[in-house]
Amino acid sequence: MAHDRDVGTNEFSDAALVLVGHGSTLNAESSAPTYQHADELGRRGIFAQVIEAFWKLEPSLAGVLRGAFAPRVFVVPLFISEGYFTEEVIPRELGFQLKDGRFERIRRRGSQIIYYCGPVGTHDSMTAVLLARARDVVAKHPFPRAPAPAETALFIAGHGTGMNENSRKAIEHQVELIRGMNVYAEVHPAFMEEEPRINDCYTVAKAKNLVMVPFFISDGLHSYEDIPVMLGETAPVVQQRLKAGQATWRNPTEKHGKRLWYASSIGNEPLMADVILERVREAAG
Repeated sequence: MAHDRDVGTNEFSDAALVLVGHGSTLNAESSAPTYQHADELGRRGIFAQVIEAFWKLEPSLAGVLRGAFAPRVFVVPLFISEGYFTEEVIPRELGFQLKDGRFERIRRRGSQIIYYCGPVGTHDSMTAVLLARARDVVAKHPFPRAPAPAETALFIAGHGTGMNENSRKAIEHQVELIRGMNVYAEVHPAFMEEEPRINDCYTVAKAKNLVMVPFFISDGLHSYEDIPVMLGETAPVVQQRLKAGQATWRNPTEKHGKRLWYASSIGNEPLMADVILERVREAAG
């Protein structure tokens, strides 16, 4: 996912990129990764246009194509997994047609061709994003020293729910990919609402050093509040730190004879811009 392929290329100079985020009226930070990666890809000058759109915020999905003037338009959902929003809501709002019970991935709109790409979270190159997050949180907080991955257990944390089994599949797929790389001593999934639970990480891991990376696009209630409490921080302390504008988990914190580093969500990791480009290249064929 190197940047050098992007420099000096004209392969998408006739194309618009539409980044679609969920957005939230309750959490202002939910839209931040969408704007961050749109800014970065706009800065690189790869596309004729880079446009943001949201399901719960303005600019809305319904009207976003009116502002896209390029002959080709690539729509990339900034979502973790395939599910209700990526497979139904977004393609329906953008006018894609159903065929054999599924929305088609390419449609014509006048003289334009619109390509609907897969969500970023299910792309294999997300592995590099997760590894960068895990590596960086330890490097930034090395006290008393930064343990090597070979003496560390890596946990990839997600919501987990019976409503969308694909979110679990996306995490388990990354766990298998990273295990196969033999970088970390152990690699495990952990979930808020399914087994194995996030708070079981201390007993699941054999290693003394643990790194947990939340597999969410944006930081919010789950990553700032719920997961730190599940990891053993008290709710009053978490709320106190939130009000003071501090990190709700101190890296590293020792619990149950283990030392745990807890990263921020993967959504604002700079390497995400390259995952978006990979999705566009796939769709372009």
